[in-house]
Amino acid sequence: MSHDTLRRPCPVRSAGPAPAAAARRRRHWTRRPNRLAGLGSVLWLAVVIVPIYAMITTSLTRQDEALGKNALTPPADPTLENYGTVLDNGFGHFLLNTALAAAAVVAIVLVLCVPLSYVAVRTRGFWSGAAFRLFLLGVAIPAQAVVIPLYLMIAKLNLYDSLLAVVLPTAAFAMPVSVLILTGTLRDISEEMYEAMALDGASPTRMLFQLVIPMAKGGISTVVVYAALQAWNGFLFPLIFTQSDGPRVLTLGLFNYVSQFGVNIPALLASVVLSGIPIFAVYLVARRALVGGLMGVGGK
Repeated sequence: MSHDTLRRPCPVRSAGPAPAAAARRRRHWTRRPNRLAGLGSVLWLAVVIVPIYAMITTSLTRQDEALGKNALTPPADPTLENYGTVLDNGFGHFLLNTALAAAAVVAIVLVLCVPLSYVAVRTRGFWSGAAFRLFLLGVAIPAQAVVIPLYLMIAKLNLYDSLLAVVLPTAAFAMPVSVLILTGTLRDISEEMYEAMALDGASPTRMLFQLVIPMAKGGISTVVVYAALQAWNGFLFPLIFTQSDGPRVLTLGLFNYVSQFGVNIPALLASVVLSGIPIFAVYLVARRALVGGLMGVGGK
């Protein structure tokens, strides 16, 4: 055997077709329709849409016609009289009280929960962790179990029958879940960012306002929507802690259409439709940040 034959390189098979075939298989897998998921989505959409459709169609129906009418049947003679009845019975006053209560609850929750979550994430001590776990026990405490002690506290503070009597307990019960959401969001912020700001001489307060809050917009948006919903849909605290029409909110305003002799169903549903429009508008504005915060990627 010659020396040139020994130095001749052995032929190597090209590995080109194998990765291409694998890529085609992956594309085929990703393009395969998930019929089960599609069917589940359609069923869930029907569960959500059908009650909303029935509510809107009934709100456009006259009261005498609504009593013997199928809720899914469109009204024969649509009318807006029910919405006029709602607006003439103090709906604007109830809407203003509810909006003020929701804004106050959101402000209290953000002012207290954002720094608290920041301390819980950045402090590694035993006592801070124990305090954080103790604070989260509020998630397991139902409001119905402590409504009597809360009533006594509200009465002692001379806050009964005021809007503040609704705001403070609602904010307190919204804080544990809000802290849980925010801590999950803040943990997504990389340690290198904190170290870089520390090397620049940034104080913890500066880190909070210049790093944490801008990077946690998803979690903060989730907390805003959650706290606003707790105040907007709250019924127990307004029912127990208020009595007169002054601090009455939308959930209690629905009782105006319930009497001893019957229920004005079209006007009641018209009030529900009007009360749901503002919170639906807030959801449309913050839906992307809300989904991101719930998925735990708000800080990325």
